Formats: sequence, C-alpha cells, structure tokens
Amino acid sequence: MTVQAKDKIKNQQDIQPVYLESGIEVRAVYTADAVHHDTVKELPGQYPFTRGIHPLMYRKRPFTIRQYAGFATPEETNKRFHFLIKNGQTGLNVAFDLPTQIGLDSDDPRALGEVGRVGMSVDTLVDFEKAFEGIDLDKITVSLTINGSAIVLMAMYFALAEKRGYDISTLRGTAQNDILKEFIGRGTWIFPVEASVKMVVDTVEYCAHHVPKYSPVSVCGYHIRESGANPVQEMAYAFCIAKAYTDETLKRGVDIDEFASRLSFNFDIYGNLFEQVAKFRGGRRLWAKIIKEQYGAKKDKSCWMRMIAGGGGGGLTKEQPENNIIRSAYYALLSALSGTQTMALCSYDEAYTIPTEKAAEISLRTMQIMIHEMGICDTVDPLGGSYYVEALTDKMEEAIIREMDSIDSEGGILKNIANGHVQDKISEQAYLREKAIQEGRVKKVGLNCYKHDEPPKPVEFHPYNEAAARQQMDNLKNIKAARNNGEVESRLETIRKDAMENKNLMPSIINAVKSYASVGEIIQILKEVYGEYDEPIMF
Repeated sequence: MTVQAKDKIKNQQDIQPVYLESGIEVRAVYTADAVHHDTVKELPGQYPFTRGIHPLMYRKRPFTIRQYAGFATPEETNKRFHFLIKNGQTGLNVAFDLPTQIGLDSDDPRALGEVGRVGMSVDTLVDFEKAFEGIDLDKITVSLTINGSAIVLMAMYFALAEKRGYDISTLRGTAQNDILKEFIGRGTWIFPVEASVKMVVDTVEYCAHHVPKYSPVSVCGYHIRESGANPVQEMAYAFCIAKAYTDETLKRGVDIDEFASRLSFNFDIYGNLFEQVAKFRGGRRLWAKIIKEQYGAKKDKSCWMRMIAGGGGGGLTKEQPENNIIRSAYYALLSALSGTQTMALCSYDEAYTIPTEKAAEISLRTMQIMIHEMGICDTVDPLGGSYYVEALTDKMEEAIIREMDSIDSEGGILKNIANGHVQDKISEQAYLREKAIQEGRVKKVGLNCYKHDEPPKPVEFHPYNEAAARQQMDNLKNIKAARNNGEVESRLETIRKDAMENKNLMPSIINAVKSYASVGEIIQILKEVYGEYDEPIMF
C-alpha cells in the first residue's frame, strides 16, 4: 500500500471514532495488516475450528430448527409440539412453568397463580408421558430448558425413554442444566452454589457412562447476555462456567474425552452483525484451544464448541413490534453466518407477551426461507477471509481471554458468583447500556429514533388458565392416590441417603420418578439435606 493511500485511510479514521458494544474500536477501512491470525489457511472441520466444526457445515445438513415452546398442561403442550413438527420444526425446545423450574408441585400453595403460566406444568412422569405422546424420540431431539430441578426432569426423560423401549445409550437430546448462570441471570436457583454444581456434575458423570450421546449441560451465555452483559462478557463467563463443570467432573475420575464432546452452549444473538459473527468465530477457536491445550483432550470432537444460537428477546422492542420481524430475520442470518448447529429464533411479540402461534410460525418460516431461498447453506463460513471479520475475530478472542483472566485473578467463577461479584459487574454493564439508549447515544429504531406519536403499547400477560391449573392439581391428587406410596417413600429415602453420603443422585432419582414420585417431593428431600440458596445483597 502506498504512503498516500495509508494517509487517506488515516484521515477517514480521524473523522469520528466508532466503538462496538464490546469496547473494540472499528477502523474505517481494513487491510491485510490488521489480521494477525492466518485463518484463511484453515479449513472448516479442522482444529481450531474457527471456520466451523464440520467440514461441509450446512452444505451437508442445515442447522436444526428448535423453537421454544410449552405452556399450561402437558396435553396443550403436546398439541403445540405436533403443530411445530407438522410445520417443519426438526427439534423440540421445552419450556416449563415457574413452579416446575423451582421444584414446586402444582398443588403447593406457593405455586398459586403460576401453574402452567409461562411453560408446561410437570409434577410426575405421567406429565412427560402425555407431553411426548406420539413423538418419536429417535427422530425428534428434545431440549429441556430446565435448571434448578434439572436432575429430576432429566431423570423423567430417561425413564420415559426406557419405558417406551428406547435404548438410552443411543438417546440424543439436551438439558440446559446450567445452574451457575441462574445465579447470574434468571434466578430460578434452589440450592446453594456448591450443592447445585454437585448435581450438575452428577448428570454429566451419569451421561458419560450411561447416555453418552445425550448433552447433559448447555452452558448459557444467552441468559448472561440478556441480563445485560456485553458480548465479551457473555462468552468469557460462559467459558468460565463450562470450565468449572469440567474441573469438577474431572475430579470424579471421568476422562476429558468421555464427556467434553457432550458439553454444549446456548448463546445470544443481537447487536452489531460483524461483532456477533466474530465473537463466535473467536470463541470457537478459543474453546478448542482451552480443551486441547489446558485439558489435554485427544479427540477433535471434544474441542468442538457446539451451540444453539438464536435471536435474543433483549434486542426486541414493544414499540413498533412489527420491526421485530425484521430484527429477527437479521438475527437468523447472524446465527447462520456464525456457524451454529441449532437455531431457536425469538418471535416478534416476545418483547411483551408469550409468543402466539402465528408469531411462532413467522419465526419458523423466517428460518426456512433463509435455508431454502437465500443461499445461506451453499458454502461454509462465507465471511471467512474478510479483513474486517478476521481482524475482529482476533480482537474478540483476545478480549474474551482478558475477561476470563480477570475472573480467575479474583478467585474464579464459583467464588465470584457465590459472592455476587459477577452479578454486580453485569448489573453495572446493563445500567450503562440502558443509559446510553435512553440518552440516544445508542440508536434503537422505533424506541429512541424514528418514533411514532402513538400511545404506549400495553404489556400483554399470557392468560392464566385456572381450569387447566385445577385439572393439573386434580391429576396429581389422583396419581398420588393410585401409585404405590410405600414404594415412593422408600425410594425418596434412598435419595436422602445418597445425598447425605455424597453419591451420584441420578440412579436413585430415576428409580423414584419411575414410581411416580413428584418433582416437589424429590426437591424437598434434597432441600432438607443441602439447604437453600440465600442471595447475597451487594451495596
């Protein structure tokens, strides 16, 4: 490049600095000198997987479409599942109501008004039998979006599969089961941090030995981002959490190559297109290095950053909600360009209500149009080789490493979650971002620019079905009357004994749910052994 050309670029950069949400400055023009890592010589499907974990990616098989669904009774949820499958969905992503998430049965007084409101209500294995009636678990993989009570719901899923005659050693699927991000972001914790992590590791160890094709954990940078973290924090804290689960599993004597390939990630997508693509390319490369160089994995599969990535509701607005259809289409594009394995796309009305069937169908069609009409599956990593994308990939990887090092220097992720330090950092980031939006320094179309003179759109609560809730409670009462209660009590006591002796809880919980012990009964036993989490108050 000539001196004159360089001067012109420098003059352009002097006009006005541009910074990404991650704090990285964007040049006006990028040239080869901005790229430090020679990614263009790498091939997809080869370590360190910057360009994708599979050689042909979507050219061979498009990403799995897995929309989030589940509400009211298991029967109603079953109907929605069949609707989605009929319309081309290739995987299920199950939502559970709040009582189920925090380990309460539907007849618990504390569950009043919440049974079936924001997801499917589950009390016993009977509810799983109803929800998955007519669904072939060999053909449709199922993701369980559950955390605090995940060990019980996973036990129910495995028990259901065995009851139907499936070989669980070949069973595929995923449980979210990332309790550490619950302490950071969502809040559906139950037990103290140490006990919570112990139960996650129980599921990882059990699956490594008995359900090796199942993914027992989906580490959720998604919820960390939705809570206010910037893209670098999202990736860094997710990796720190994944390392914590890995470290604890290794202490059980499980080899890294026995379980690392079944760890997965759930990431968020909204914001600057190139920043999002680069965070995943850089993150994928970094995670591969961590597993191979720090943990000594010998199998390439162990080094894969397998992920579900879809549009985040945090990027949507209730103002001019039709704009969210456009936003979601871009989110889908970002997700595909980032090399995701599974996509769950937010619906346009998600900013103010539980998605309607029509909104969910629009999201489904958005992904299908992208696959079949836009050429997104024609070639692998189409942005690979772009000076800007490659330079930004390098910068994002470096920034993620710095943030992870910062957490490690302060005692590690477990300590920083238990004392509320990570939550405090994310709250501060959320405040600064929201302040920038309110002051107009960060533009949000329809919210702080290009606005209409219109009354504020009311937030629509999902209608509460009292009749369905009463039916759920009656069903539970009937199950408890019909089951062998002596057997249930005996198996619950086995869970108590195993918890007190620090044994892996999965076998005893699976036995208990097969006898139709309820979620609430099992969680109560564990509360009596482990206690409950008391959130620290930060000043």
